Amino acid sequence: MNNLDKIFKSYDIRGQYPSEINEDIAYKIGLAYGNFIGKGPIAVGQDGRISGPTLAKALMKGIAESGLDIWDIGLISTDMIYFATGYYKVGGGVMVTASHKPAKDNGFKFCREKAIPLSGKVGLDKIKEMILSGKLQLAKKPGKIIRKDIYDDYFKKILSLVDIKKIKPLKVVVDSGNGAEGYILEKFQKYLPIKIIPLYFEVDGTFPNHIPDPLIEENQKDCQAKVIKEKADLGMLFDGDGDRVYLIDEKGEWVTGSLITALVAIKMLKKYPGSKILYNAVCSKIVPETIKAMGGKASMTKVGHSLIKQQMRDEDGLFAGEHSGHYFFKDFYYADTGLVAAMVILELISEKNQPLSEIAKPLKKYYNSGEINSDVEDKEGKMKQVATIYKNGRQTWLDGLTVEYKDWWFNLRPSNTDPLIRLNVEAKTKELMEQKRDELLKIIRK
Repeated sequence: MNNLDKIFKSYDIRGQYPSEINEDIAYKIGLAYGNFIGKGPIAVGQDGRISGPTLAKALMKGIAESGLDIWDIGLISTDMIYFATGYYKVGGGVMVTASHKPAKDNGFKFCREKAIPLSGKVGLDKIKEMILSGKLQLAKKPGKIIRKDIYDDYFKKILSLVDIKKIKPLKVVVDSGNGAEGYILEKFQKYLPIKIIPLYFEVDGTFPNHIPDPLIEENQKDCQAKVIKEKADLGMLFDGDGDRVYLIDEKGEWVTGSLITALVAIKMLKKYPGSKILYNAVCSKIVPETIKAMGGKASMTKVGHSLIKQQMRDEDGLFAGEHSGHYFFKDFYYADTGLVAAMVILELISEKNQPLSEIAKPLKKYYNSGEINSDVEDKEGKMKQVATIYKNGRQTWLDGLTVEYKDWWFNLRPSNTDPLIRLNVEAKTKELMEQKRDELLKIIRK
């Protein structure tokens, strides 16, 4: 059990298989989770990783021996777990996935009823304590494992959140990275008027083409090239468990998570005027500017899906976006779903009858460094040092340190799990962004 401290993260459980996560640990996690939730049935699904089936089997055995029934919903995307716990009103859900990580990794994402997530301080800490204590309760009568197909109901839900009749027969390249989303879209395509040009749709947990992390520039190139070659209207890239989506415009240019957040906000505020839209502290300034220009209410959040979901509930938020490609919808149980975001974008492009590059062009007012990680042992000390140096800027500490000036701003926040500090810099000109980025990195890495 020495690995527990290493694999229990802020928002999920994740580690290398089988050295850090294996069937024995999965069984204990399942038993502890069942003891903690105390109410079934529990929906369990998995992405396409090679270790997924045996880890899911061990996890379900643990949950069953806690006395709870289980719905085995098979190969799915993470947002389908959120759907299952929201739509069917089950006791909770577990997704066996390591998201965008390499093939050797695997893990678990958890939620309770109504798609409410468990996190390090809200549930996962208790599960860890139960395992360490050894006081796991076996039920006199184990629960049953029932095979359940949720695809039809899931698709109906997705289609209810957009006006499918407004979507034109666009040509869309989709890179699934050999993850779960290709399998899902093959089933979903019959409902769509668009033409999907598939890239790496075969589910293969070895990820032979590239690891399913679209934020790595190298992993974007095949989709960009295919968009150009096919003269497609746009490209989409999903991560390994399909809960995040990223875009390539018709010119082969990358569209950032901040821009996608702003684009989705435009569409959502046209449909629901005056609503509150949330965005995390690392998003581009174009996001709150767009929300306000559309007559919406903008509210900043910390980074992290469980924090965002709770704030959405507390503030009655309609939609929320993260710079990292997570998009959350009130009408999807306050959960993140890449497929709904993709559908909203298709509807927006169809309505405006313009190329994606033209729709996004007015939003490209700023230059962003992207997230830059630096190894720092004394994270707190370094944050205080930077705050002192930039004390003449407007400072906030909502999520790390954010310092704003007239023509530029930056956010510096510590990693929750590693000796890293993450820097994001944005400015009105590329030259100023690069100057301030280098200036800050010199201080951080000294």
